[in-house]
Amino acid sequence: MAEYFKIGKFAASYGLLGELVLQHSLGKKTSLKGLQTLFLEESKDNFLPYFIEKTAIKNDTETYIKLEGIDSKEVARKLTPKEVWLAEPDFKKFAAKAAPIALLGFSMIEGDEDLGKIIEVIEQPHQVLCTILYKGKEALIPIHEASLLKVDQKNKKVFVDLPEGLLDIYL
Repeated sequence: MAEYFKIGKFAASYGLLGELVLQHSLGKKTSLKGLQTLFLEESKDNFLPYFIEKTAIKNDTETYIKLEGIDSKEVARKLTPKEVWLAEPDFKKFAAKAAPIALLGFSMIEGDEDLGKIIEVIEQPHQVLCTILYKGKEALIPIHEASLLKVDQKNKKVFVDLPEGLLDIYL
């Protein structure tokens, strides 16, 4: 099964011809040049492809996107505020290596224990929250200067030192 990564959401429609504003957390200004397909999650783990006609940079975190078959602002408005996903190869191509979202798919390690894969990254002003599946349950793990030990890009691992008892609340 293909793996998909959430990169943001359609924040608004733009203009009269069905363009959309994509708010993304890819960590760099991008027009997504060369991207042909993005995905919207219709139901749990069921992704519907949308094909891109054209894109343009709005600012560091937003890109204008025109999708095939979306030709009016009324139709475009129905896609807001849906979350936008990329297939893994496209995600790796467009996400900045230093961006927090690049940690998606990494394993979180504390001591000798593999806590689980990072399935979501939530950026906040003073920290990043990573969602992992810990013993079958979703757990939110804060990542900041006090808890992050190192990131091993090559082996896709994030080493952390978590406050005592943090994981116990998820069991």
